[in-house]
Amino acid sequence: MTPRSGIARVLIVAGSDSGGGAGIQADIRTVTMLGGHPMTAITAITAQNTLGVQAVHPVPVDIVVTQMRSVIDDLGIDAVKIGMIGSAEIAHAVADMLETVASCPVVFDPVMIATSGAILADEATTTAFARLMRRATLVTPNLPELAALGGEAAVLSHGAALLAKGGHGEGHRIEDRLITGDGETVWTHDRIDTVHSHGTGCTLASGIATGLAQGMTLSDACDRAISYVQSALAAAPNLGGGHGPMGHALATTPYYHLLAASDRDGWDAAALAARWP
Repeated sequence: MTPRSGIARVLIVAGSDSGGGAGIQADIRTVTMLGGHPMTAITAITAQNTLGVQAVHPVPVDIVVTQMRSVIDDLGIDAVKIGMIGSAEIAHAVADMLETVASCPVVFDPVMIATSGAILADEATTTAFARLMRRATLVTPNLPELAALGGEAAVLSHGAALLAKGGHGEGHRIEDRLITGDGETVWTHDRIDTVHSHGTGCTLASGIATGLAQGMTLSDACDRAISYVQSALAAAPNLGGGHGPMGHALATTPYYHLLAASDRDGWDAAALAARWP
């Protein structure tokens, strides 16, 4: 498929976050801020805020499929980002649909547990993730999700590359590891001390999908997306009484990087700004 206007088209298959911090809302902001055109197939409607998830309502399978088909048939897609799935039935239906666009890169963020601790994928849904991992270009679990999926070897056995996110690790330094058939690339950076980290995984995966849709290599797409997440964390607007949303819009303002970093010991603002396109 050739973009009609030259803009990269990213189809996001994920749940809605009523608090605007994660899910479809974070995905749309990320794709837009990084220069792509976001399109959506919503898998679940959640009632949530910075304090937790109060309710989850899965969208009927046929509606999820119809959303995907509608977008694919008319606008076309250059990449797909998969987030919260909602049910095993939806996972299988999405996998079936992706088989019709075999050449399109897919970034799969296996959402299982919300930042608040709420369970967002039951055992049957987690088992169905295997089909999505077999279709994915990249799988982006955090450390607890990686353990729940059986570890690095289990994820890599499906044929996708793996970005093991280190945000849930110990210490002041975070290590993100991209593992492919060609080897391993590691990003190490200072932890930004904030509770307003809701939506980091969604943002990272959508950022990578946008880069792939724009023709970037996997490593370059990961590099830019990691930089964007760091900037968005630093720009968090301090909303809500719990794990608040990040500052997606301010994250693309280079001047803000220098301003925000002045109060953060150990964060090299100049280096981060130099990496920003």
